Amino acid sequence: MQQQPTLALKQIQVSVNPRKYFDAAEMEELTASVREKGVIQPVIVRTLADGGFSLVAGGRRYKAALAAHGEDYEIPVVVRDIDEVEARQLAIIENIQRADMSPAEEAIAAAEQVGLCKGDRDEVARIFGWSRATLDKRLALMNCSTPVLDALSTRQILLGHAELLAALPKETQDKLLPVIIKEGKAVAEVKKTIEQVACSLAAAIFDKADCAGCPHNSSTQGEMFGESIGTGNCTNRNCYNEKTEKMLEATATGLRDEYPVVRIVRAGDNHTRVQLAVDGPKGVGEEQAKACHACQNYGAAVSGLPDSIGKVYRGQCFDTVCNMKKVAAQLQAVKAATQPKPEVAKAGAKASPAAAKGAGGSSAPSTTSNPPATVVAESDRIKSYRVALWRTALRREVGADPALAQRYLVAIALSDQMRCVDQKTLSGIWEKLTQEQIPAGDVSKAAAASTAADDAQIAHAVTGVTVAAIQGLDVQHLTRLCKHHHLDLAKHWKLCKEFLELITKSEMMVVADELGIRAALGDNFKKVFGKSKSEVIDALLAVEGFDYTGKIPKVLKF
Repeated sequence: MQQQPTLALKQIQVSVNPRKYFDAAEMEELTASVREKGVIQPVIVRTLADGGFSLVAGGRRYKAALAAHGEDYEIPVVVRDIDEVEARQLAIIENIQRADMSPAEEAIAAAEQVGLCKGDRDEVARIFGWSRATLDKRLALMNCSTPVLDALSTRQILLGHAELLAALPKETQDKLLPVIIKEGKAVAEVKKTIEQVACSLAAAIFDKADCAGCPHNSSTQGEMFGESIGTGNCTNRNCYNEKTEKMLEATATGLRDEYPVVRIVRAGDNHTRVQLAVDGPKGVGEEQAKACHACQNYGAAVSGLPDSIGKVYRGQCFDTVCNMKKVAAQLQAVKAATQPKPEVAKAGAKASPAAAKGAGGSSAPSTTSNPPATVVAESDRIKSYRVALWRTALRREVGADPALAQRYLVAIALSDQMRCVDQKTLSGIWEKLTQEQIPAGDVSKAAAASTAADDAQIAHAVTGVTVAAIQGLDVQHLTRLCKHHHLDLAKHWKLCKEFLELITKSEMMVVADELGIRAALGDNFKKVFGKSKSEVIDALLAVEGFDYTGKIPKVLKF
C-alpha cells in the first residue's frame, strides 16, 4: 500500500481561507483530537513556482495541528498541480459544501465564485448545488458592511437582521448595528425602523424637482398630518426605485462611447470586476495595461449599491480571472528581473555594468519589453467594417486588370467557390454594360443577352463575374485571396470618421498610438481626450501637419 505523502507545517504557505470564523469550542475539540490522534484526513496543497507549497483546503486541520504539535509536525497532504485561480475555486467549493459555514462566509465565497465564473450566476448555483434564489439571497448580503458581516459570522445577529441592513448605506448599517446587538432587537422591530429610512430623498441620484409637491414626499405628509415619518423621505418605493434605475441606465449610456463595456454593478457583483492597476502588488505592468485598454472586458462600472449609488468607477477589468493571471505574470517578471543571473552568482566574479543593471539596479531593464500588441477590440461592427473594406479594395484592383480577373476567376472555380458569385452584384454590372436587366432564374434571356453582346462587353462581363465572386466569397477565402494578391490597403483607406465612430475613446487612444497621432499631438493629447467623443474624432482627423496616408490600424489588416 502506497504511503500517504506528508509535509512539515512550516513548508506550507497559508493562503486566503474562505472561512473566516472558527468557533472557539469546536476548534478546541479538534485541537485536542489532533493532539491525541494526529491529523487523519489529508489537507490539499498546491505546488508553487519556487518549489514551495500553498494550502488550498484544510485550514481548520492546519490550525489545529499547528496549535497541538508546532510547525515541525508532518501533516498528510494531497498535492495538486493547479494555478491560483483553480486553487481559489477548489477552496471555495470545499468550504461552501460544509454545513457549518455562516451565511456571511457563504456570501463572500459565492461572490468570489461569481467573479471566477465571469458573472454566470446560474453556473455558480449549479456548482454549489443551490437554487438560483438561494444564490441571489446570499449575494445580496454583499451589500452589508464589514462589521455587519462579521457580526453575522460570529452569530451576534441573525440572517434576517443582515438581509434588512443590506438595503441601507454602509454608514447607516454601522450606526444601527451596535443598537441591534446591545438591545437585542428582533428582526420585525428592525424592519419597522428601516422602513422609515429606506428611501431617503437626500440620497436620491435622480432629479427631485417633481418630488417637491408629491403626496408621497414625507415633507408634504408632515404638513398634512399630525403623525408622519421623518421629513425628506419617499413613501412610494416603486416610484423611487424606477427613477433610480432610469438614472443609473442614463449614466451607463453616457459612458458607452468611451469604453468597450459598461455595466451597472448590483448586489453580489463585488468580485466580477477589479480596478486595473499598472504598478504595485496588483499591477499588470505598463505595456499590458495599454493592451488591456483595447480589451472587450475593459470599461467602467456604475454602482447600483446602496452605499455608493450612482458612483462611476472607470478603468475596470471585468475578467477577474485574466487579471489575476496578468498580475501573477508581472510579479514573476519583476522577480526574475531583480534576481542575479545564476552564472554570475556562482562565479562570484564582479558583474559587468550591463549585468549589474539587470540585477535590479536603478538602470534595470523594463520587465515589459517585447510588449503584447495593443489592438482595437474585434467587435462585430469592426469585423463587418474591415471585411467590407477588403472586398471593396480587392474588387477595385481586380476590376482594373481584366487579365488578372480572368485568372482569379479560374482560381475561384478550381477551388469550388463559384457558388459564391453574388448574382445581384453581377446583374448590376451587366446592366451598366448593356442597359439591360436580366431577371434571376431566366436562363433563356441571359443566354440571348450574352450571345448578342460584343467581345468587349463579354470581356467586361467576365471581369464582372470575378468582382461578383469576390463580393460573395466567405471571409476565410477572401482573406487568403487578399494575402495572395498582396493587397495594399493604404491605397484604398485612410483614417476617417466612419471608422472612429465604431470604436470607443479608449480604443481611439490605441489607434492614436499605432498611427503616430499621439506623438504628433504632443502635450495636447490629454487635452484632446478630455473632450466628448465627437470632439475627439474631429481632433484626430485634423492634426496639423500630420500625414494620414499609408497608416493602417492593425485591426483592419488581414
